[in-house]
Amino acid sequence: MTIIDIPAGWPADETAALAVQAELSGRLVLDEEGPAVGEGHVTGLDVAYDDERDLVAAAAVVLDARTLRVVEEATAVGRVSFPYVPGLLAFREIPTVLAALDGLTADPGLLVCDGYGLAHPRRFGLASHLGVLTGRPSIGVAKNPFTFTYDQPGPEQGDFAPLLADGEEVGRALRTRAGVKPVFVSAGHRVSLANACAHTLHLAPRYRIPETTRHADALCRRALKEALDGPR
Repeated sequence: MTIIDIPAGWPADETAALAVQAELSGRLVLDEEGPAVGEGHVTGLDVAYDDERDLVAAAAVVLDARTLRVVEEATAVGRVSFPYVPGLLAFREIPTVLAALDGLTADPGLLVCDGYGLAHPRRFGLASHLGVLTGRPSIGVAKNPFTFTYDQPGPEQGDFAPLLADGEEVGRALRTRAGVKPVFVSAGHRVSLANACAHTLHLAPRYRIPETTRHADALCRRALKEALDGPR
């Protein structure tokens, strides 16, 4: 088993990470609509941690955007590359996530992250970070709310309520299924918020969370287990 090392020059403390985050956030593209729903590929990204061994496993699962069938999948296992600091979680996992993406041969298309994009204290969550680094359109679909205020959306599929930060809409609490808890959608890079929500609804025909996240979540957990069960 190959363990991805922490890249040389990777930020080692909060001050350095904040500087990198501020520089990269200046490259965000926020005025593009993004890819059409149901066309091309969509790629789910997720990670699983083993804190005792300081490991993180990443999964990238490419789906056909129309049929939602799996086209290709790849995993990588690496060292956790940064301490736990709220608002800087991307720095803990991005090297391993990028390694998983590099293992794909298919065009990833739209990146769908289990996390946040613009719905972030400094408007630069994991989805935005990955979008800028790869140049690809990206969105964040989180299972749980962050630090923003919002009202409960209506009870029906497609109902939403804005996530607000100082009065600014940074994302939406979106009901993907009638009568279930909402997910929390935000634009990452090169995608509008409305289009991010449309993609999320299309990707969740049966369950609360998108199929991209369901596949990537199961795969990264399996990859981590295989890494821990393998030779040491």
